[in-house]
Amino acid sequence: MIGRRKELPEHLREPYAAFQAVLEEIEPAKAGIADVLPSTRLPGRPLNDAVGEYRTRLERATTAMPGWRCSELDGEWRACADGLAEGIDRATRLLAMDEDPAGFEGLLGTVEQLMDPLDPFAAAEERFRSLRRNPSRSN
Repeated sequence: MIGRRKELPEHLREPYAAFQAVLEEIEPAKAGIADVLPSTRLPGRPLNDAVGEYRTRLERATTAMPGWRCSELDGEWRACADGLAEGIDRATRLLAMDEDPAGFEGLLGTVEQLMDPLDPFAAAEERFRSLRRNPSRSN
């Protein structure tokens, strides 16, 4: 017997699509904030520019959050919503500061502090994955 790819139950397909729309804001936000770190070839993106875009993308992600709220993922949804709020708050506080972090280590720490609140999205993705079933089973 050839194994079939597991699928989400029908009632979770729309929430998962909405979750993916939220990730379409979060992933570029994280990539943009990571661009502030200098590399051997590039000096790194200006911090205020990246943090401003990061906050804007998290705000847009927040407006899309209700689309994936469902009982099966309520705990994950709440953790993600809290993480977005914390990420926006941290970005807002950073933008209000008069000076940038000192040195590469300071900049790296700042990037990590901005990204840490978004960790619950990985758990939510895993939860969606765990809810997949074989298509032969009833939904």
